[in-house]
Amino acid sequence: MGTYNFHGPISGQSNFGDHGLNQIFQGPSAAEAMGVADDLVRLLRAEQSEQDDAAVQLRGELARAESEERPVDGERVRGWLTTIRDGSAAGSGALALVTSLAQLLGL
Repeated sequence: MGTYNFHGPISGQSNFGDHGLNQIFQGPSAAEAMGVADDLVRLLRAEQSEQDDAAVQLRGELARAESEERPVDGERVRGWLTTIRDGSAAGSGALALVTSLAQLLGL
């Protein structure tokens, strides 16, 4: 068992981890998530992908959740994201958008 000798201030602001950066996240904005969902729908339609229906449903869920002021149904969104990810080509920008949207929604 080792010991950790700390010789810094023991009161006030603490900077543990993140190399001393204090990062405060307010959470993703609904507009930001909708923007990424719009980009995803637009991209999949341009590629004439079979996954565009899943993207449209995902965007609809985001819009309904925002208008009803409720959280997004994570299970349904996760399913649509998986469908899109599994059907997208490796070089497609859809994979980046799916990853970005999953991070925004905390999935």
